[in-house]
Amino acid sequence: MQIADFHIHSCFSRACSRNLTLKHIDETCRCKGVDIIATGDFTYPQWFLSIKNELEETKNNSGLYKLKSVDNDKVKFILSTELALIYKKGDKTRRIHIVVHAPNIQAVEELNKYLDKNYNIRSDGRPILGMPAPELVRLCLSIHPQFLIYPAHIWTPWFAVFGSKSGFDSIEECFEDQTNNIYAYETGLSSDPEMNWRLSSLDSLTLLSNSDAHSLPNIGREANVFELKEETYEEIYQAIKNKDLKKIKYTIEFYPEEGMYHFDGHRVCGVSFTPQETKRHKGICPVCKKPLTVGVLSRVEELADRPFGIKPRNTYGFKKLVELDKIIAEALGIKSRNSQKVKNIYNNLIDNLGTELDILLNVPIEKIKKNSSSLIALGVERVRTGKLIIKPGFDGQYGEVKIFKLEELEKQPSLF
Repeated sequence: MQIADFHIHSCFSRACSRNLTLKHIDETCRCKGVDIIATGDFTYPQWFLSIKNELEETKNNSGLYKLKSVDNDKVKFILSTELALIYKKGDKTRRIHIVVHAPNIQAVEELNKYLDKNYNIRSDGRPILGMPAPELVRLCLSIHPQFLIYPAHIWTPWFAVFGSKSGFDSIEECFEDQTNNIYAYETGLSSDPEMNWRLSSLDSLTLLSNSDAHSLPNIGREANVFELKEETYEEIYQAIKNKDLKKIKYTIEFYPEEGMYHFDGHRVCGVSFTPQETKRHKGICPVCKKPLTVGVLSRVEELADRPFGIKPRNTYGFKKLVELDKIIAEALGIKSRNSQKVKNIYNNLIDNLGTELDILLNVPIEKIKKNSSSLIALGVERVRTGKLIIKPGFDGQYGEVKIFKLEELEKQPSLF
């Protein structure tokens, strides 16, 4: 089994942590239990130089890379980036984000050479290109037939293929004659597989869930679980292209309500609406009288051709998780997951029980209790069963996922 997170960023992307270096990413993946991780941002010249200098192929022509400074390939890097496309189509300006995976360093070099000559790829780790989506697909495939290109976080209002503010109503409308070369889509944090299953037009595509991490702690918050015969780019490419259910086992999901665009609303006005409430207000904010930012749930309702609860036959399941440090922080009554107290307990659990994802998914609850506290163990159990208190996010504001009631926290003795 290989856990893969195909979409993260580097320290060179806007609003991203300076700690997102290849060395720190490798270290974090070893704690998290992520086996295959995106390099992110391979179009940025300085970051690509780091990739070439610090990584080497795991074996000849594997298409996956490891740190030269470590003696094993427990953590493998896949060459990846996210590109922002902003262009005019019809009477509308389109703003969509695309994930691109490359089969080898040489293919990235050729793509970067073209983009650097024709666009500005030196301003940010996630560059903005004035290029239509079909043109990007044609360009990548002209360089190498096994570039893998798919739309990122497909429902995000402002920058997504189905976004309410600048997107399309179908994959075909976006990618036109290149639609047959699109094999996958990324759910994004504000949607889960059940929401995407409501669109029959997505059935033939491989559903992927990635973290889009802008900092180290968020790596692996969404991921994909593969069973691979060989740990190579070719094996991953073919599994995704052919939607191979023998190789793609399930996805690991963020609770979509915690995403920043689950409900509709206006953050500055403090207005958060369900799709039904938005309809009652005719899409207008009752405070400022301007149009609401329509979130993912409403957009799914608009495009869906199936009721909620239908699972297509040709698909795989998923498991929803809350990150371990968030569980620990709430159990301690601490707001920050970066607290030293949280880190001490987190590190103790990792040292004694294994990786974070294994603890969240598989380790017996009694073992977690023995190595932390009864409340932390209860928190992991509740996350596994979905017994949570959730306040959905809206208009760029993360939602809140709570595990415990206040009285439960007050009854617990201090761990310190």
